[in-house]
Amino acid sequence: MTGAERLSLNLITVDHWTLPEAVSRCAEAGLGWVAPWRHQYDDAAAAARTIAAAGLRVSSLCRGGFFTADGARADNRRAVEEAAALGAPVLVLVCGPPRDRDLRAARAAIAAGIDELLPFAVEHGVRLGIEPLHPMMIGERSAIVSLGEALRLARTFADPGIGVVVDAYHVFWDPRLEDELAAAAGLVAGYHVSDWLVPTESVLAGRGLMGDGIIELPRVRTSVEATGYAGPIEVEIINPAAPSLDDIVARFPDG
Repeated sequence: MTGAERLSLNLITVDHWTLPEAVSRCAEAGLGWVAPWRHQYDDAAAAARTIAAAGLRVSSLCRGGFFTADGARADNRRAVEEAAALGAPVLVLVCGPPRDRDLRAARAAIAAGIDELLPFAVEHGVRLGIEPLHPMMIGERSAIVSLGEALRLARTFADPGIGVVVDAYHVFWDPRLEDELAAAAGLVAGYHVSDWLVPTESVLAGRGLMGDGIIELPRVRTSVEATGYAGPIEVEIINPAAPSLDDIVARFPDG
């Protein structure tokens, strides 16, 4: 895949649209891929039919993880089943924050949760993608906050059924980013793009259109692709004032 053929719209970008509306608009805009979130449908099989009928494919499903929460085991198994029903090759894992200030315990729980979930995911043909989040999100969303940490965790399983999801918004700040990616051949399961705006009004929901912020996106993409990753590139702009789909398509980098 080259150029716009790789563009996938992560549907949290247009969370104000229904899933059928988002799928219809993406198909009309010439996209080939979408990436839904679990709260955007009631029935994964029905959502899969809607997406397929529009001629689209699913690049990933968000999200599984939150291994530190009560009920994580059952919820993650449901997430794998939903990913399989959607035809999503990757289930994105947002791993969960520490409880009672205990980061070591949180990281141990995350590793144990992945270890338990991985055979079930492999059985269903779904790859698990550990997504490291920006360190400022550690208290609410994830104790895995750097690409190096995510890669080390993925490597402990020595299984092609697990990899990492590189979201430029979360990892661009890391001075070791290029070195980590240089040693990550075969481990990148997905790549997400948006931009870090200045000023940043919300760390979670203040993301911008590519080129409007400070992330050197072409350089990040070059490093990601050097790992061998040639799959869809998801545009994930979480912002209540998200740009139009036309603007996203126009700004998406050429192949």
